[in-house]
This record gives sequence, C-alpha cells and structure tokens, in this order.
Amino acid sequence: MAFDLDSLSEATSGAIGALVSTTVLYPLDTCKTKYQAEVRTHNQQKYRNISDVLWEAISTHQVLSLYQGLGTKNLQSFISQFVYFYGYSFFKRLYLQKSGSKSIGTKANLIVAAAAGACTVIVTQPLDTASSRMQTSAFGKSKGLWKTLSEGTWSEAFDGLGISLLLTANPSIQYTVFDQLKQRILKGQLSNKRGTESSPESLSALSAFMLGAASKCIATCLTYPAIRCKVTIQAAESDEDGNNEAQSKSQKTVSGAFYAIWKREGLLGFFKGLQAQILKTVLSSALLLMIKEKIPKITWVLMLALRRYLFLTRTRLKSA
Repeated sequence: MAFDLDSLSEATSGAIGALVSTTVLYPLDTCKTKYQAEVRTHNQQKYRNISDVLWEAISTHQVLSLYQGLGTKNLQSFISQFVYFYGYSFFKRLYLQKSGSKSIGTKANLIVAAAAGACTVIVTQPLDTASSRMQTSAFGKSKGLWKTLSEGTWSEAFDGLGISLLLTANPSIQYTVFDQLKQRILKGQLSNKRGTESSPESLSALSAFMLGAASKCIATCLTYPAIRCKVTIQAAESDEDGNNEAQSKSQKTVSGAFYAIWKREGLLGFFKGLQAQILKTVLSSALLLMIKEKIPKITWVLMLALRRYLFLTRTRLKSA
C-alpha cells in the first residue's frame, strides 16, 4: 500500500516540532506536573506554587532531576504527535475527497481531530502514564521506563485512559481554532495579492507562533479540570510515604480524583496550576506549530527522495 506523502510529511513535521518543544520546556513541565499532582491534605501542602518545586531541586542539588523521564516523554511526544498529525491529515484529506468540498467546516474539523486524538491516546497511554509517574517521583529516585511499567499491572499502564479520551477535546479545539484562524489570515493575504499568480502557502513563523499560543490557551482553559484530574490519577501511586495506599487507589478512578480534589481543595482546586499549565502548553504548542509550519516542504522532499530510493532498490533486486 502506497504511503500518503502529504500526510506523512505533516506527521513527521509535527513529531519533530514536538520533540524540540518537549526537550526545551521539560524542566518547566516537571515542575508543573509535580505541583498539579499534589492534593492538599489537612490544610497542608508541600508546594505553594511551581517555583517551590524548582527551589526544592536547587536546594537539594538535584537540578538534573528536573529532566527525569525526559527520554520517555520525548518518545511519547514523538509517537503521539506523529500518530496525531498523520491521522488528522489523513482523515481530513479523506473527508474532503468523499464530500467533494474544498474546505472543511468547524463541526467536521472537530470530529476529524477527535478521531485522530482517540487513536493517539490509545497508542501512547502507557508511555504517558509512565512519564507522569517518573516526573512525580522524588528527585533523584525516578526509575527507568521498563521498571516503572513492570511494577504495575498491564491495566495500570492505562491509568487515566478514560479521561485521556475525554481530553481529546483539547487538541480538537486547539487545531480547529488554529486552522480556522490560519485560513482567515491566508485568505486575507491572498486578497491583498490580487492580480499576482503567487499565493501564500504557509504562515510566517511569528504568525504561526501567535496563533498556536492563542488556540492552545483557549483549549487549555476549557479542559483544565480534566487535565488536573488526569495528573492526579496517574500519580496516585507516587505517594512517597506509602501510608495512604487505600487513598491512592480511590484516586485512581475519575470519580475518586474529582471527589478528592473537591473535598480537600474546593472548586478552585480544579484550577490549581492553571497558570503553569497555560505557560507550558502555550509555549510548547506555539513552538511546535511554528516548527511544523516551517519544515513541511523539507520533510516532503526527504520523503519523496526516500520513496524513490526504495523504489530503485526494489527494482534492482528484482532485476538481479
């Protein structure tokens, strides 16, 4: 079966962008995740804000531990973005072919993005769970990927799968907003170039960065309570004291996580760490989309060259 080069180019560009943005912003991501995972008990909390997490790493001489789980996170980010962008591009192209439309509407875009997101979540959930547990481990005590996964059952590797599927609404909202704004900007640029044969094929780096930031900010604000619960579920076994096993098990369900946050922190608890989440995800997504917008042509040429090389190799083997 022939590869869809356009979809493959989109997927590779998105995956490379994810790899770069994840690596650059990983210390911030670790601080954010440890802060989100903490559920206040008896009106006491270890971290008042994410800067407390950073200060703990500095004061205990464990700054490099801010990178614990980076390899797993990079693997998860690369695979998830590749699967997502390939699925999104493929389903979008398939919809346009079947419907005969020249552009995709908002409702159809949301459905396509949700379908791509669901495929991505199912494939990468064990890596996502492992990376969250590694990030929320005590500084300097994080375990490797295989040990982290092997300590629990296979079903525990999919902790938070239900809420992760729910959170496919996040990238659906993000990329729908991004695509709609992008189309309006490109149409505006095209109308300013009337009488010429050239047309804009991509956004400038600055425009892509700004649109990426705006679209992710909107998506994050709308879905943040579910994001907080997901981190709580995945980190439930990371209790350093080991004295709250029953409590941790109850927090491994969606209802248990919601109840624990509501009981101990109230309504505002569902938005704990929102500023840090917005800062990290907005910067990450904006950087990812900026890179993705600028390298698809190079990726497409490389894919075309690879396909030609494989074709020539296969032809030589047949003639030998």
